[in-house]
Amino acid sequence: MVRQLGNAQVEVAVVLSPLFLRISSAARRTGVREIVWTGVQEYMPPPLRLLYPIKARREGQWVNVPRQRGVHAFGDVLRSAAPQPVANSPDDPAVYMFTGGTTALPKAVVLTHRNLVCNVLQSAAWDSQHRTMGERAMGVLPFFHSYGMTAVMNVSLWIGAPIILIPRFDQHLVLRALAKWRPTLFHGVPTTYIALLNAPGFRSRGVGSIRTCISGAMGLPGEVQRKWEEACTGRLVEGYGLTEASPITHCNPILGPRKAGSIGLPYPDTEARIVDPESGAVLRPGEVGELAIRGPQVMRGYLHSPEETARTLRNGWLFTGDMAWMDADGFFYIVDRRKEMINVGGLKVFPREVEEVLYQHPAVKEAAVVGSPDPVKGEVVKAFVVATKDHHASADEIVAFCRDRLAPHKVPHAMEFRDALPKTLVGKVLRRVLAEEARVDAK
Repeated sequence: MVRQLGNAQVEVAVVLSPLFLRISSAARRTGVREIVWTGVQEYMPPPLRLLYPIKARREGQWVNVPRQRGVHAFGDVLRSAAPQPVANSPDDPAVYMFTGGTTALPKAVVLTHRNLVCNVLQSAAWDSQHRTMGERAMGVLPFFHSYGMTAVMNVSLWIGAPIILIPRFDQHLVLRALAKWRPTLFHGVPTTYIALLNAPGFRSRGVGSIRTCISGAMGLPGEVQRKWEEACTGRLVEGYGLTEASPITHCNPILGPRKAGSIGLPYPDTEARIVDPESGAVLRPGEVGELAIRGPQVMRGYLHSPEETARTLRNGWLFTGDMAWMDADGFFYIVDRRKEMINVGGLKVFPREVEEVLYQHPAVKEAAVVGSPDPVKGEVVKAFVVATKDHHASADEIVAFCRDRLAPHKVPHAMEFRDALPKTLVGKVLRRVLAEEARVDAK
């Protein structure tokens, strides 16, 4: 928190009261001079507003915010503020959005007003079925993440759709909201769909109202897509984006043909191509290289990081760091992150390819694959698996399953069962954390 507040040169922090002590501690070591706080109880109906502090104190969640210089209650600020017009241009920064930090420390991405507005217009145009009345968006994605900010919050504001706000992802809370509010639009990450599919009574809840489901932030396993569409009337399609592009650049058609395993086609006004990661030469269809993107949603750069910006933005093209290929019809396929590629004795292994096979096994609920150091081959494949409750299988059985479907160097050399996988707050699996654990274990 100190690193991010300092990097963004934050002067005013707006926080919920449970986070006040944490933010005030960080503020003393940064340039933050004002803290505006609010309590969640202020937005509850009157009876709950009185009862919430009792419950919060019992659970150790209550924080008494001191009255002191530089600390302000949000309600007081609203009542005393005199709004002033603010001059800005479309190319002024609108937000410093930090990257997810799945492969490296988070970086502050400078997104302009033009970037955000264009990505909203692109997203709205992609779903031509948007109705002016009756759309309801399920808000399970946090809005501090670029995917939730654009696809759920900003697009909903643009089309006039109410958002069913979920304070934190809890499958039972989401299922109750589905039944009560019957959303028509649902955005999530693969782990969201996996959790709901494995929730008791999922099929009997209000999933029949969902018209469009989109998955992003990480690769959507084909088995998850198939099971979801068996249980839900809404079509589930995979899209792609990254914080540096506001974030959406590709999506499968919501109507019309789609392709399994593909992130789909580029958004309107978005150019995409596959290039050699070293030379930048454009590759032919079917060849694997780095995905490069150009469009109005591409960031201005990284805040206070000119060298990192120069490596990522080259001649107007955003080099994503994702290895991919394009087929003859213009559909794109992500192979995996360039930084997460596993080198087994000089042979390339992309984690997603192995994970796709693992998800086909009925005993596997969640899976993640990383490289583990090996004295002979340099690296070998290690799999982390969360097992389903209904099926039981040993590590040897799952490895044998993989051996029948993968080349020998791609078969997991080691497997570890976990109760859960480490994830970001949006639900994206942190392979970086697992890779570090694998390195420690190998030593």
